[in-house]
Amino acid sequence: MAVTKKTYVAKPDEVMAAKAWYVVDAEGQTLGRLATKIARLIMGKHKPIYTPSLDCGDFVVVVNASKIKVTGNRLTEKKYYRHSMYAGSGLKEDTLQTVLAKHPERVIREAVWGMIPHGRLGRRMITKLKVYGGSEHPHVAQQPVRLDL
Repeated sequence: MAVTKKTYVAKPDEVMAAKAWYVVDAEGQTLGRLATKIARLIMGKHKPIYTPSLDCGDFVVVVNASKIKVTGNRLTEKKYYRHSMYAGSGLKEDTLQTVLAKHPERVIREAVWGMIPHGRLGRRMITKLKVYGGSEHPHVAQQPVRLDL
């Protein structure tokens, strides 16, 4: 008699009941290493019920985004591009240093976005990431657990 092994697939009801909130302090953390850990949390890969086709992940609140670290010459050499949709002169380019000074939350959001699926599911996952430049955040009512990554 052969033993049949079945792959566990989580049901949407089971996934919704298992959402948690985490607070991560980005001060002194390296950007890429922090982004991989955050991506794992919002995808849900740290859970035994992980199913790739479902949004199994948790909510992550990142504080002190303006105090992250980068290695090498990335502050001056890493470029961020955006386009205003005007033909010809619409492409804008900024260095990491200028983006960190103006909008530090964009740096972490873009790094995490590059590590999650790019599609409907990924767009739903990225909404669970809340990033703040300072140490204060408005999600105290959810009673988030502080993580040291």
